Amino acid sequence: MYSCKELLTTLAAGAHDEALGRLYATDGGKAALDSSRQRAINVVEGLMKAYPRRDSDTAALFSGPGRTELGGNHTDHQHGNVLCGSVDMDMLACASPNGGDHIRIMSEGFPELKIQLRDLECREEEINTSAALVRGVAAKIRELGYALVGLDAYITSSVPPGSGLSSSAAYEVLIGNILNRFCCGGGLSPVEIAKIGQYAENVYYGKPSGLMDQMGSAVGGAVAIDFADPEAPVVRRVGYDFARSGHALCIVDTCSCHADLSDDYAGIISEMGAVAAQFGKQVLRDVPEEDFRAALSLLRIRCGDRAVLRAMHFYDDNRKAAEEAEALMEGDFQKFLALVNASGISSALNLQNTWSIADPRQQAIPVVLAVGAGLLEGTGAIRVHGGGFAGTVQAFVPNDRVESFKAGMEALLGEGKCRILHIRPVGGCVVVG
Repeated sequence: MYSCKELLTTLAAGAHDEALGRLYATDGGKAALDSSRQRAINVVEGLMKAYPRRDSDTAALFSGPGRTELGGNHTDHQHGNVLCGSVDMDMLACASPNGGDHIRIMSEGFPELKIQLRDLECREEEINTSAALVRGVAAKIRELGYALVGLDAYITSSVPPGSGLSSSAAYEVLIGNILNRFCCGGGLSPVEIAKIGQYAENVYYGKPSGLMDQMGSAVGGAVAIDFADPEAPVVRRVGYDFARSGHALCIVDTCSCHADLSDDYAGIISEMGAVAAQFGKQVLRDVPEEDFRAALSLLRIRCGDRAVLRAMHFYDDNRKAAEEAEALMEGDFQKFLALVNASGISSALNLQNTWSIADPRQQAIPVVLAVGAGLLEGTGAIRVHGGGFAGTVQAFVPNDRVESFKAGMEALLGEGKCRILHIRPVGGCVVVG
């Protein structure tokens, strides 16, 4: 247990460098560790400034990481396989009980958010806001039988909004871990925290997402997840050290806007669901692929060609996600890269989530994919990242090409638009305390 002042003292003395190093200095760099230590100090000081007179309070540091989708593009909501990983960009918070009946959150650069714990009903005016996520996470935890207590938190984020790293899942997992520490005695597992986050996003935030984002953020490391039973997903850690692959993981911001894309995302779910419904099922995972293939002519008439193509993508990418995990566990990175490229082609041609029909003039993702493939010259791998339609592209770039790839991407899009990330071994967590 630490007070805020004790946290500051022990952080400055390097007492928590090992914990910070596991999250942020994944390449072993001293500069990264020094920067993360100072960032943690700044967060504690931020809490003390935002909510003074906390010298004797019990305080703790928490992290909710962004996630990268490594395999399984839009397979999770059909109860399929995915491969994902937590990254070294995160939301970091210092939090402490406040003795009241409210949660107060000061996020760096934003106005204060305040939630009364006696009023956790879903509010229409909060749809698509952080308040909805906090209220939804708190409501679900109370529904599970835990007594909520008032909390104050100060948050800073290195997960850029619209980056495809799922800042919403990072936030949900962060809040889930804070409440787990102070209200649940640590009784919630990472999988349970992920499910709580998905509930908040689906019901309170208004986004019909699958569970991959929250699982990737909550569990940590590279993980293969089989959602055949979404209430009890099978989670396997993939013991592969990406630092030894000879490739860098790059996320490229295509400078396209994620706004007003909910209909595009929902359209994928509804069209895949429409195909499944032809067989009396809700999701494609419950429809044998041979039955689907045998009914293609009829499905085209009843559901439309795009729905059929999107279903084809599900079956192909569901298989590839499992194969990608196996390739990594066998240490065959070249096979993994080939599967990533094949998955990207399926997303572009069958899933059709690289641009929105609402604005066909905006095709930033296809442009970046074309330019990026040219820069790679047949090496590495490149594909749409995450939900698609706008946002980001993911690339695995050979180390000797990273400089030229980054320069080429930023010449097209602007400085800072190509970020080099690392898969961190730890998911959402109590960092200190």
